[in-house]
Amino acid sequence: MTTLTVPSPRSITQPALEGKTDTMVLNMGPHHPSTHGVLRLVVELDGETVVNVAPDIGYLHTGIEKTMESKTYQKAVVLTDRMDYLAPLSNNLGYVMAVEKLLQCEVPERAQVARVLLAELTRIGSHLIWLGTHVLDLGATSMYMYGFREREQILDIFELVSGARMMTSYFRVGGLAYDLPREFAATVQAFLDVMPSRLEEYDGLLTNNPIFLERMVGVGKLSQQDAIDLGVTGPILRATGVAWDLRKDMPYSGYETYDFAVPIAQNGDNFDRYIVRMAEMQQSLSIIKQALDRLQALGPGPYITTDRKIAPPPKAEITQSMESLIHHFKLWTEGFKPPVGDVYAAVESPRGEFGCYLVSDGSPKPYRCHFRTPSFVNLQSLPVMSRGSLVADLVTLIATIDPILGDVDR
Repeated sequence: MTTLTVPSPRSITQPALEGKTDTMVLNMGPHHPSTHGVLRLVVELDGETVVNVAPDIGYLHTGIEKTMESKTYQKAVVLTDRMDYLAPLSNNLGYVMAVEKLLQCEVPERAQVARVLLAELTRIGSHLIWLGTHVLDLGATSMYMYGFREREQILDIFELVSGARMMTSYFRVGGLAYDLPREFAATVQAFLDVMPSRLEEYDGLLTNNPIFLERMVGVGKLSQQDAIDLGVTGPILRATGVAWDLRKDMPYSGYETYDFAVPIAQNGDNFDRYIVRMAEMQQSLSIIKQALDRLQALGPGPYITTDRKIAPPPKAEITQSMESLIHHFKLWTEGFKPPVGDVYAAVESPRGEFGCYLVSDGSPKPYRCHFRTPSFVNLQSLPVMSRGSLVADLVTLIATIDPILGDVDR
């Protein structure tokens, strides 16, 4: 058996049912707090040692991809929020980039900078929830409270720009749904003022904590080659020493113009996945600061494309122009019609590569919409990294993968 064998639930349960094994087979989930969602794990144990694990997915299937094929391109944006509910703006961005690629649509610079800033806030918010719940899985509650405390500030910013705290649907094809409000810069600056000291607080609480280290260092190792062969991306891949980050390697939204580093580690264990995510939050703060400076230097300007066949005209224009009124009516009743073709666009979400594949048949609705979601791909690394570990560490391993089951079952 190679290290990359990913078993099916049946391959573990069948020998046990036939009495051909001395090991014990247990179900973990699908409704279990430590599985971070609706995930069933079929676990084969020899005493307390994990012999094999088979993730059994599909308990949360929402049919989002198929549903999107019945919506116009613009109206389908709201469904992307619901796949990864901790990174809705990253999902928005990956989808609208794919549609814009189909349309060959230019996005105003103000919107591009705002997208980068908000995507990085999303990364920090998602990592904070990961950190809090991960440490909670180890038995500590303080970090859980701290993570939600700081995330509240991020949700306040999302609510300020979009009116919603989680399902924002703020990015639109061609730019943003609305212009950034006047209080935006001050609110983001307040977050930037407080967050560095909070990261130091987390570091002091955890990084040299002997109990934390005992549960993290050398546990759940994934080799660099196995990570590449399995196709994992994001912090899990970078923890094995591979500096692959779409923001650097396949830049989008102007990321190539920002000064930031791609944190990596070498051992591919639980601790390295923690270290990488902590360093990523610091880098995201740097990107947010640069983006905020750019927004202030740019000043007011267009926040969505001026192509009236893609984006609706401003309300003031509709009251003055019959042609604008017609564009508005046709956009919201029929939608726009991209040319026939297929495209793929991807972003670096907090969990790794989030990609959107779209096929257009020239109608106002996608002929096919498929997402390459990081949680789905990364989850298949669990059997590889958990073989030989203790069952108590299995909970920690799930946490360091940071799966979102809506991202898996879509």
